[in-house]
Amino acid sequence: MLRSVKDLGEYAIRATDGDIGHVRDFFFDDMAWVVRYLVVETGSWLASRKVLITPLSIGQANWSEKVLPVAISMAQVRASPDIDTEKPVSRQHEMQYLGYYGYPYYWGGGGLWGMNDYPSLMLTGNGGYTAPASEGEREREQSVERARAQRHRDEDPHLRSAHAVMTYQVHARDGGIGHVDGLLIEEKNWAIRYLVVNTSNWWLGHQVLVAPQWIRSVSWQEASVDVDMTREAIRHAPEYAGAQDLDRKREMETYAHYGRLGYWLDETQRERATEAAVD
Repeated sequence: MLRSVKDLGEYAIRATDGDIGHVRDFFFDDMAWVVRYLVVETGSWLASRKVLITPLSIGQANWSEKVLPVAISMAQVRASPDIDTEKPVSRQHEMQYLGYYGYPYYWGGGGLWGMNDYPSLMLTGNGGYTAPASEGEREREQSVERARAQRHRDEDPHLRSAHAVMTYQVHARDGGIGHVDGLLIEEKNWAIRYLVVNTSNWWLGHQVLVAPQWIRSVSWQEASVDVDMTREAIRHAPEYAGAQDLDRKREMETYAHYGRLGYWLDETQRERATEAAVD
């Protein structure tokens, strides 16, 4: 199921012992196009301080009540590392934050989340990260984590504000087409599957979807996105009417229109489809 960033923007974050606050923004990884943190405004109980919440801590969402439960307490949030959410979040800050909560690092693996494609699989059980049982195992695990942290300490985490991107101008290969008006996120792995592009300056009331994989380049300084398609192709693309109406059939129609292979196909299926197209 895909969720709109705009819809998620007012969701409450509920700790094990009370509400922390409401979502105000999302920091996503501009290399993998995955949401790494939710920016949450805490309200009066914590002097309206803004804090980061990782999807690693989020449990089963209550979509009807617009609540995202997290497996942390209000006291943990109160004592969490102070991070200025108005400035770029460095890898050092991430390491401090994840270390405080005892979460594994999401970078360094072959999947969207470590070696996995879902944040839940990085935690205890499910074939992901498992907390060591004995003191010796804990020490060895910590030693490995420290060594990995040392290797990655100076990396740029490539984190961007979702709300900032939702003002960017979008350019096709042959000219401008509109601006980013939203982002659609897959609820299980927090991957950004589509940019919602508003083309109303050219074609009144028309919104279309563009997948991050179809982007040629992004100029973060000039606030613009270049996509690998023509204006005419975008003009005749299936119209986007809202996340609630976007099912897999409609996604398939969009991908077929652009002649692309769906993200839902595994690697083997992609290879077979590519070979069939060549033949």
